[in-house]
Amino acid sequence: MLTACGASQSVTSAPAESADTVLKVGASPVPHAEILTYVKDNLAPAAGLKLEIVEFTDYVQPNVQLGEGRLAANFFQHKPYLDDFNASKGTELSFVTPVHLEPLGLYSKKVTELSALPDGAAVAVPNDATNLGRALKLLADNGVITLKDGAGTAATERDVTGNPKKLTFKPLEAAQLPRSLDDVDAAVINGNYAIEAGLKPASQALVLEKAEGNPYANGLVVAAGHEKDANIVTLGKLLQDQKVEDFIKQKYAGSIIAAE
Repeated sequence: MLTACGASQSVTSAPAESADTVLKVGASPVPHAEILTYVKDNLAPAAGLKLEIVEFTDYVQPNVQLGEGRLAANFFQHKPYLDDFNASKGTELSFVTPVHLEPLGLYSKKVTELSALPDGAAVAVPNDATNLGRALKLLADNGVITLKDGAGTAATERDVTGNPKKLTFKPLEAAQLPRSLDDVDAAVINGNYAIEAGLKPASQALVLEKAEGNPYANGLVVAAGHEKDANIVTLGKLLQDQKVEDFIKQKYAGSIIAAE
């Protein structure tokens, strides 16, 4: 996984648009690049849009390169992650439109149901602030731990007030979580990395986030000030097209859910 740049990233102007402009969009391979490829092959030509999809396997470089003007947009993250990234890195990136939800899930190769998780179990969790809080909330919502009142999705390990099974948490970069399943009792894994690793969230997760009221829809992101660029508006509309929703339902069978 590529490392983050410690310095603030300045926002540069995107190239002027023309009829021949190719929109360069950064994306995680699964499902984001797959969804974009569907749009590129099936919807973009009729809309007069040309897409170039650049794949990233981490959650940092797509924002760094967008902030530096090397991408016109990216598609891999939810707004809470983007807000935290902007605050910590000094970027000025803007969430344009939600597309889909990737439910966070708890997976294990050692047990087949949540109640069988042993005392003292090691549980791997994402190490970025927003997804760590999200992981702890998932465990709290399912009665595994309790969190300090008001901690919500900003929770850290310091907010755990009840831990009857005496779980130990192992924070890891999100991309490493599927590989950790051989070494820990369970892992809370982001939906895209779970699917990329061959896991089936809808059927294999011990517990899975609910879609209702969930703020973690992944969506299209641009440098601030470019939200209304013609090609961005077009891409946003295509990503919310009914045909894209049908594609998501058919391909991912409930493991990924189109945003409401």
